[in-house]
Amino acid sequence: MTDTTQTTTAKLSLGAHRSRRWQVLPLIEIVVLVTGLLLPFVLKDYLTIYATRVLILCLFALSFDLVWGYAGIMSFGQAVFFGTAGYGVALLARDLGVTSILLVLPAGLLIGFAFALLLGGFLLLGRHPSSVIFVSLGTLTGSYAADRVARGWYYLGGQNGIPSIPQMNLGSYDITEGPVYYYLVLGILLLVYLLCRFLVRSQFGLALAGLRENEQRIAFFGYQVQRIKAIIFSFAGAIAGLAGSLFAFHEGFVWPNMLGVVISTQVVLYVLFGGSGTLIGAVIGTIAIEAVSFWLSDSYQDIWPIILGMLLLLVILFRPAGLVSLVLSERERVGDFGRPPGKADRGSS
Repeated sequence: MTDTTQTTTAKLSLGAHRSRRWQVLPLIEIVVLVTGLLLPFVLKDYLTIYATRVLILCLFALSFDLVWGYAGIMSFGQAVFFGTAGYGVALLARDLGVTSILLVLPAGLLIGFAFALLLGGFLLLGRHPSSVIFVSLGTLTGSYAADRVARGWYYLGGQNGIPSIPQMNLGSYDITEGPVYYYLVLGILLLVYLLCRFLVRSQFGLALAGLRENEQRIAFFGYQVQRIKAIIFSFAGAIAGLAGSLFAFHEGFVWPNMLGVVISTQVVLYVLFGGSGTLIGAVIGTIAIEAVSFWLSDSYQDIWPIILGMLLLLVILFRPAGLVSLVLSERERVGDFGRPPGKADRGSS
């Protein structure tokens, strides 16, 4: 009986070793990173500018994947933090002349964090635990309300938004559209991605995974469930704010749609299409949808939204876990937490 148990343990250990040895996720991440580094060398100038916009949206999609894919919070109003940060840095540039990257990007991050903390505190830190429907409708209402306020407030430009935002700069150097802005956004996206990867593979990430799978059991173990949700919600809001500030200076203007329901729904589709709860799925989904939209709108100008909608529907029907599920196993998507048991641990068991 003991020999059989040891043989079985050895086989499981060998299988675990092989699964760790042949992980697919790092390969996907490396391929995406190398492709991103090489793109400006093969793309035309106008496509590099468009690719920069897509990378900013990838950063925005990461913020939503954190709250939905890992914490199970359906935020239908993620654009609130994206848009308020965009408007905030636009007002800094217009009224105070602040365009330094050392000031506007931290300001956008703090604005997104502050709004997420306020909204998350209201929706998540009540006397009774908040339901998924309550939070989703609450964030959706917040997004709609922010859109209407921006459209009706003359100080924010009303329907026209705030145009002609000056270029972001570092000292006397202006950061203009093109390869420079592209690599700036790519570097920020890489840093944020690595930070998120570290976070979701930590003990805090283990608690997030538990929330997503069985919130009641995690609460039974003594975790402050609502506080954990508020923390990750605020952190994701900060990332969305960072993306919004980059977007405002890249586009050169901000408008009420940045706060509204359309872009909030758009980021849900990015993550759903690529694969939630993987981080890289949010990036792949954003790139795939934006690339297909660009090609379809150019080739089939009249019916491209219908074609795109049918494509999204097919992927959701046949691959509910997103595009990454084609090459990524469920075990690797969930991830490993902690270190594997050593020989002493197996011997004592």
